[in-house]
Amino acid sequence: MEFAVKDLIKEVSFKTSRSGGKGGQNVNKVSSKVELNLNIQASGLFTGEQKQILMKKLANKINSEGILQVITEEERSQLLNKQKSLVKLQQLIKNALFVPPARKATKPKHSAIESRLRTKHLNALKKISRRDFFRE
Repeated sequence: MEFAVKDLIKEVSFKTSRSGGKGGQNVNKVSSKVELNLNIQASGLFTGEQKQILMKKLANKINSEGILQVITEEERSQLLNKQKSLVKLQQLIKNALFVPPARKATKPKHSAIESRLRTKHLNALKKISRRDFFRE
């Protein structure tokens, strides 16, 4: 199930702060680190079943209040970090709600069974030929 970024923007809140690490004066004066917060339980985008799946699969990114957090501080620009965090959130939700198609049970082909048995027989003959018949 796909969720558009414009739908997600209505549900999220942003918190900005100063990034750490190298960067000189830009790091010291610009709040470019973005923390995106999404309250999954209060969200109107998801059904009850989807909320349970998200809570289970994204448990390591959800804090004790039940808020999903995505932190981005890769770029020097706050706007770019906000955009990246929205894309990250969209990808997280997409991956968490992905249901793989059911596997169709199949039987091995007749030729594959014959090939396996032939190889097994040849291996057995090889080992028989290595035996020492005079050891008894």
